[in-house]
Amino acid sequence: MEAPVAGIDVSKDKLIVYFQGKLYEFTNDKRGYEEIRKILPKGCKVGIESTGVYHVNLAKYLMGEYDVRIINPFILKKFKDFRGKKSDKNDAKKLAELVVSMGSGFVTSDARELTSQWDFVIRSIARVKNRLRRDLVLLGYRDSLSKKNLEEVLRGGGDSVVLSEVRFLLEELERLKTRKREIERELEDFVPKDSLIFTIPGIGKTLGCIILARVGDVRRFSDKKRFVAYCGLDPVVESSGKSVVSRGISKRGDAVLRRAFYLAALTAIKVNPVIKRFYEEHKGRLKGKKLIVACARKLAVITWAVLYYNKPFDASE
Repeated sequence: MEAPVAGIDVSKDKLIVYFQGKLYEFTNDKRGYEEIRKILPKGCKVGIESTGVYHVNLAKYLMGEYDVRIINPFILKKFKDFRGKKSDKNDAKKLAELVVSMGSGFVTSDARELTSQWDFVIRSIARVKNRLRRDLVLLGYRDSLSKKNLEEVLRGGGDSVVLSEVRFLLEELERLKTRKREIERELEDFVPKDSLIFTIPGIGKTLGCIILARVGDVRRFSDKKRFVAYCGLDPVVESSGKSVVSRGISKRGDAVLRRAFYLAALTAIKVNPVIKRFYEEHKGRLKGKKLIVACARKLAVITWAVLYYNKPFDASE
């Protein structure tokens, strides 16, 4: 027998639950979670919109007894565009309908939280490096972060205020790198090591783990366009009269997933025959970051196909 389905619209202070044609309102705290357990049978499929951090504790509380699916807000918005106006009560109903229409979904876990931490750390590393380069220039050195250049800077002295910051930033950089390695090791324990995603050239161990943890069950995306939109890599096209103008990508999907595919594309253009060919064919029309983003979108499509059809990467297809 098919499991019953519920939808929960989450805000900072309240939860609107839609279940079997009825609406319920509870507080967004442990007392509210306990009330939800009283009305939902075990094994029920529960759709929850991803709303910053406000849905996380609810999802973790329910996931032991329920089949919890986290719905990307952009997918919900697209669904509502066709199915009526926005309201908290309407959203709860639409979330339930989405769970039915999308099939298997993603269960929130510590793996997803680790990917969020990993993304924060790599962005922090980039900011620290940029600040370091700025300080090196102020001290009269090259902006290179090579070991040789940094040793020369530390030996040379100079402006004590700026040099103090350089020492602080170098220590901070080491701490961030250490944390990044720890997260990457932890992530490996959460995803299947024999996943077919690792047959795709350009997607290494770390980025493969990030993508799998963010995507969950890829079968909930019935076609590649839905998956690309979830990644926020879908193109924005405006048409006026006979002209059609590309405005880049939507960036309305999962930002962590989008960055993971972008980083993977930087490697894939060198080692993946399909992406290499795509890169060569489009480098005359697209330049710089736009070309890498296009490669990332192509890589996302390949990833969807490999996981959805459960077939290893094949460059001939």
